[in-house]
Amino acid sequence: MTKEQIKLRSMIMIALFAAIIGVLAQVTIPLPLVPITGQTLAIGLAATILGARNGTLSVILYLIIGCAGVPVFAEFSAGVSKLVGPTGGFLIGFVPQAFLMGLYMEKFGFNLKNALIANIFGMFITLFFGTAWLKISANLSWTAAFASGFTPFILVGILKAIIASWVGIIVRKRLVSSKLLFTESTNMAN
Repeated sequence: MTKEQIKLRSMIMIALFAAIIGVLAQVTIPLPLVPITGQTLAIGLAATILGARNGTLSVILYLIIGCAGVPVFAEFSAGVSKLVGPTGGFLIGFVPQAFLMGLYMEKFGFNLKNALIANIFGMFITLFFGTAWLKISANLSWTAAFASGFTPFILVGILKAIIASWVGIIVRKRLVSSKLLFTESTNMAN
């Protein structure tokens, strides 16, 4: 396989996961300020399957598409205003979440244990970004921000981390074995 073919497959995977994030964002449970969505599950899948670079690029592409006006954010919303609204910190937090999760798994290995550690750690990254921004944008106290943007999401976040880890590792192994996803070791062998 040529470098151009590998690059094309990577670009396709990045675009595919940006679309998956957009689709899972529509799975929502409304709450007063911040809904529970499938976005974080999708971010976990992207990082677990694609790794740091491509997982992060899929998140950035998703954010660009949403900011450009395509209704891919939760509840079919879109626009730059979402980044400065109450949920903006969560959206921005997806970028370091995907990068740090992928980096952790690249360093320690793509297996279920490491994926679970990375996904739980990633969940907390997004919750901290989201809670901090919720405090600022909605002019809340730290107590109110944690009550609205952190505490309600811990249990469901752990459940999504478990699902993303388990499904992500299975899918990653199958994509690598079918040569639809290339790892650094496969790239060096070609």
